[in-house]
Amino acid sequence: MSTASEGNQLRRAILASLAGNMLEWYDFFLFGTAAALVFNRLFFPAADPTASLLAAFSVYAVGFAARPVGGLIFGHVGDRYGRKVSLVWTLSIMGVATFAIGLLPSYEQAGMLAPALLVALRLLQGIAAGGEWGGGVLMITENAPARRRGFLGAWSQVGVGLGFVLASLAFYLARRMPEADFLAWGWRLPFLASILIFLVGVFIRLRVSETARHLEQGQGQGSHAAPILRLLRRYPRAIVTGVGIRLAENGGSHLLITFSLAYGVTVGAPADALLIGVMLGMLADSAMMPVFGALSDRIGRRAVYLGGVIALALFGYPFLMMLGSGSPAMIVAAFVIGNGLCHAAMIGVQPAMFSEMFDGEVRYSGLAFVHEVSSVIVGFAPLIATALYASSKSPIPVAAYLAVLCLVSAIALLSWRERSQNPSDGLTI
Repeated sequence: MSTASEGNQLRRAILASLAGNMLEWYDFFLFGTAAALVFNRLFFPAADPTASLLAAFSVYAVGFAARPVGGLIFGHVGDRYGRKVSLVWTLSIMGVATFAIGLLPSYEQAGMLAPALLVALRLLQGIAAGGEWGGGVLMITENAPARRRGFLGAWSQVGVGLGFVLASLAFYLARRMPEADFLAWGWRLPFLASILIFLVGVFIRLRVSETARHLEQGQGQGSHAAPILRLLRRYPRAIVTGVGIRLAENGGSHLLITFSLAYGVTVGAPADALLIGVMLGMLADSAMMPVFGALSDRIGRRAVYLGGVIALALFGYPFLMMLGSGSPAMIVAAFVIGNGLCHAAMIGVQPAMFSEMFDGEVRYSGLAFVHEVSSVIVGFAPLIATALYASSKSPIPVAAYLAVLCLVSAIALLSWRERSQNPSDGLTI
């Protein structure tokens, strides 16, 4: 393939990964925002507001419990039959499930059927999300030159961040209407709008080419019949290390975003300031991801990632105190620092780092397995943080919980055998 053709293919892969991830994660993140602001009131009414919030976050966590299932299913499909096939299916399942949530009756209208249906649709969202991340990453990293893999791979994560910004913006706009109208029907609009997003996303995904390295390997021919079994036999160290590395980033994300909304409301922070802070924080996160990815191309993945882990551990308590200040400026600053610096330093490096841990025949399964198993471990982070704060009425236990996650990730990072950043070091087939 000519250099010009390779460049065009890489640009199409970046655009497809960024746009597809943005649309897919818009759907998934809608649920987290709604769980903190709406679902606890409409689907889990209780005399104790904390009990309602815990119930809503429990359903939120169900999506993370389902993600390894999606990772296994679509990791297998992606390794055997192609990244593109897998990604079209994940986006389709996510789009249908999210649209259906917007049509659900409330507890007052349908009793226990309402939360039961909500759980079922959240499970489908989790399965779709479980197969999405690895494929979106590989669309770029398997086409990128080694010397720029950190920078280019980070753009797949930019799509995730922008998806959250879209979800937050949708709820921010919906909350402009009177409270009664918002609770009666306004909250449904962001979910129903996903049908348009789904159609655009599928169109984009169908037009992108398969990754060069998977085509070289041969779809379904040169690949292993059971990629997950080969993965577990050959890469146990990489799996354990990868899961440990991701705990700080993923747990921090839950606490910096989902838990922070509920915590902020509890301590009297203005809801609008929280939503604006989250949006600006995620914009800063998205803007800084490629910066940290490019830095990892120059000084190594571990150094950049470890810096983010340490910064997050130190910033956990100040972050919660800034939210509790009630000052809109302090609230926005907390989200921008936490997401734009601490979190971005980790998430921007992950695509290249995890892609370099596995060979091509099991790479999709490897990325999906590591990413989603770690998601289950810390998927209950908002629930745990809510319980810790409810029992202590202090942010200190929550900050300590985050510090423990960071400690585990730091140990895993120090035990990881980093691949040389030699420009000739490509991803093996």
